Amino acid sequence: MNKDFEDFIGRLTPTLRKITHKLNGHFSFFDDDDLFQEALTHLWVLFQEGRLDDKTDSYILQGCYFHLKNFLRRTKDKAKLVSLNELIGEEDPHFLEEVLACKDAAPPEGMDAALLMEKAKASGLTEREMAVLSFTLDGLTVREIGQRLGISHVMVVKIRKRLKVKCRILKENHKEGYQN
Repeated sequence: MNKDFEDFIGRLTPTLRKITHKLNGHFSFFDDDDLFQEALTHLWVLFQEGRLDDKTDSYILQGCYFHLKNFLRRTKDKAKLVSLNELIGEEDPHFLEEVLACKDAAPPEGMDAALLMEKAKASGLTEREMAVLSFTLDGLTVREIGQRLGISHVMVVKIRKRLKVKCRILKENHKEGYQN
């Protein structure tokens, strides 16, 4: 590692540690060290490119703060947070914790993404709706789906609204067919 970079980081480390601790209070899936390493990586790239040469420590630390906030926002958008106390299944509801604890038990109906995709194909979804549904199930954000499909994120939102309507209709038809 470059000696100048080591001196630079030594000077910024105490304040950078405070920043990472402050940001970590809101996100339980990262600890302070994870955020500190992300900040160091960000600083190393900027240092290598020579983009920190004429900047003050205050400016650099503020940049780190905003970089980490953006990093957390992007990561949080991808994370799917689910409670273990959430009820799943319609006909025979179970807690998610119970399903995960039973190794031999099959997941409740509707939990399998592949099964959902097969039902969606049979229900007459368009190719684009199928792609949006698939990417959504994979956990991609609206903007990432738009980038992958070459469409705007606004169009992705519109497609997702259509999907919700179609899924609601399918669900109602499924319940009516199940009761008959």
